[in-house]
Parts: sequence; structure tokens; C-alpha cells
Amino acid sequence: QVQLVESGGGLVQAGGSLRLSCAASSRTFRISAMAWFRQAPGKEREFVAAISLIHSRTGYADSVKGRFTISRDSAKNTLYLQMNSLKPEATAVYYCAARRFSELPTVPIGYDYWGQGTQVTVSS
Repeated sequence: QVQLVESGGGLVQAGGSLRLSCAASSRTFRISAMAWFRQAPGKEREFVAAISLIHSRTGYADSVKGRFTISRDSAKNTLYLQMNSLKPEATAVYYCAARRFSELPTVPIGYDYWGQGTQVTVSS
């Protein structure tokens, strides 16, 4: 079983930045792609960004393109999400996800492993 632990969430003012981290442990050889999703209160979980660990391809939701950057440190088995120019609508619990294959689906069912989430709150 792959374990994912997110960190880096918090409270930030609109226009500010945060960097989320996701540490993967245990059986990480099973992972070929990772992603970030977010879920606001009363809303469905939505795709934010993903990265293939095999090809280093990335994908982003239109709402975050140009402001968020997904990256990874293979040596540390850690995934990052740099979030700049944050808007109040970015307030949500952010989840790290991983899957066994290198494609980059944008729906939650496409991922095999999930972290517990980290809260991001953007004040206006």
C-alpha cells in the first residue's frame, strides 16, 4: 500500500502564495503518476494538476494554468504544488493522489491512492 502525506496548507491572503508537499512512502515503485485535487465545502472533488513520473508530462486545470506549478523530487519521493496569485475560490482541502499507470486522468476515480488532505484557505 502506498502512503501519501500532504503538508503546507494554511491561511493566506488573496494574491499570496503557498507550496504544498506530498511525501510518498512504502511501495513507491508502484507509482507512475501523481496529481493534486481539491474539494471545497459542498462541492465535488476537482482536478488541479498532474504529473507523469515516467515522462515528466504535466497537466493543469484551466482555472490554475499559469499560476500553479506541479513538480516532484524523485530522490525525496515528494510531490509539490506551488500556488501563486491565489484567489479566494481556491479555498478547499487539497488532496494528493497517485496511480500505477502513467496516464494523467482528471477524475478522482482514475487514481489508486490518496492522502488525507491539507486545508488551504484564501482570505479576500
